[in-house]
Amino acid sequence: MTVEAAECSRAGCRDAAVWAILWRNPRIHTADRRKTWVACEAHVSYLREFLSARDFPVQVQALSAGARAGGAL
Repeated sequence: MTVEAAECSRAGCRDAAVWAILWRNPRIHTADRRKTWVACEAHVSYLREFLSARDFPVQVQALSAGARAGGAL
């Protein structure tokens, strides 16, 4: 089976993701639940600002090699 690299979550972008953006909507998610978007170098700031503008708690971290290969963060 071929494992593909994670692609950026920005609409229309197919670049390899190198960042994990962990966030949650406090109006509907409990404090222990976080969603993950992944981003390429060009879109990490855009996606972080998009979420921050909505007052969502956001954390950005480097995407691990295992996650890029399809494993867990």
